[in-house]
Order: sequence, then structure tokens, then C-alpha cells
Amino acid sequence: MIDLHCHLLPGIDDGPKSLSVSLEMARIAVSDGITITACTPHIQAGVYDNKGPEIRSAVLKLQAELDNAGIPLLLASGADVHIVPDLLNGLRTGSILPLGKSRYFLLEPPQALVPPRFESFLFGLLAAGYTPIITHPERLSWMESQYAMLARTVRAGGVWTQLTANSILGKFGRRARYWSERMLEEGLVHIIATDAHNTDKRSPRLSEARAEVEKQLNAEEAQHMVVTRPAGILRNKDPSDLPLPGHTSVRSQAGRP
Repeated sequence: MIDLHCHLLPGIDDGPKSLSVSLEMARIAVSDGITITACTPHIQAGVYDNKGPEIRSAVLKLQAELDNAGIPLLLASGADVHIVPDLLNGLRTGSILPLGKSRYFLLEPPQALVPPRFESFLFGLLAAGYTPIITHPERLSWMESQYAMLARTVRAGGVWTQLTANSILGKFGRRARYWSERMLEEGLVHIIATDAHNTDKRSPRLSEARAEVEKQLNAEEAQHMVVTRPAGILRNKDPSDLPLPGHTSVRSQAGRP
């Protein structure tokens, strides 16, 4: 399996505070069947002022530590990107990182309020040749009012989405689980990832969530979410060359939280 959203770098954001914790997280990932992890610290102006070259350097250093410790986990670079006015220019210059060296990047919208002209912003990124992957939309507080917009950008526009494994398992509460199940059923999910921050409540484990997706959809689609599409992203494959999300019947509105 491939985990494309993990806060694994020590001391760089709200992830692990020490190298020893990073190494233990890596061991947990390997024991769970993860072979590649993208290190994706926050890039958030004024909060986590991380820059692309610094992140890449930190990833290389951590990879060397993993190799020295005999932990068979390959690392890729990336970032959990927050919306800033010069985001597109940052991607072009390398100060903001995509996943690996691809056109795909993780985009974390504000939690509490949908950004003004968000849909136009997303289409502008697509028009520039990038594929934004909206991280953990199931946890956004404005999903109820903006779900139709999100679905439209995915189905018609080419925006991708990523669910957090623990949301699928109900560990972020009933609401996040509801939206996870609904998005899965309606074919609006491309990948699942750990969004791991530590070794405890937010650890780097994917297998249990993968099994839940197998139950809800099927084994093939679960494989696409943790292997096929993540591998395609790191190889910078065109989105049209990767399988579209599968779906089941649409959830009844009576099941809303």
C-alpha cells in the first residue's frame, strides 16, 4: 500500500516531535503493509512556514535514518497545502510541493468556512495543469452546505479527493463517518490515506480502512485507492489514464447525521 498523506518528518509541524517517534511511526506503517509514504507537512503561512527545498532535504535525511535503522519504507516528498494567494506561483517555483514530482498536490481547505469563489479557484488550478486533491473533505464543517459544489468539481471538473482512514472507521465521529460512506457510495473518492501525526490515535495504518472500503464497495476499488491511483500519482500519470472511482447506490437522505 501507498500512503500519500502522512506527517512523518520530525519537528517540522504538528507531527512527531522527535526522530525516535518518526522511526516508530515508520515501523508501524511497514507492519501494516505500507511500502511507500509521502511526507506531507503543512505549508501554512504564518503557522508552518515550510518551503519546498527544506521539505525535500528533510525527507532525504529521514530516508537515510530509515535505511540505517533497517526500516524498509520508501519516502516521497509532498505537503499539506493550505490556500494562499500565490499558491499557483508557489507550485511553479517549487516553494510549494506537489506529491513527488507530479502534477498532483494535497490541498487542505479551511476547516470552518468555504473560501470565496472556491470552485473558480479549483478550476483555475486545473486549467494551469495541476490536479488538486482535497484532503479529508469529510471533516470539513461546511460539507452540508457545499456538498453539491464539491461533487460537481469532482464529477465534471477533475478535482480529486482523499478520505482519512480513521474517518472511514468512525474514529473522527459519526458525522465524518457519514460523509465518508456517502462519498464512497457516490463515487467521489479517489484515494484514502492515514493523515498520521503520531503513534497513538493518529497512527499510520491503512489496512483496516481498506478492508472497510472492500466491504462497502469491492476489493478492486479498495486496491485502486491505496495502490493503483497513489502509484499513478507518484509516476505523474495523466488522470485519464487512471481508473475512475467506483460507486454503489446513492445513500438515502434519511441516513444523515
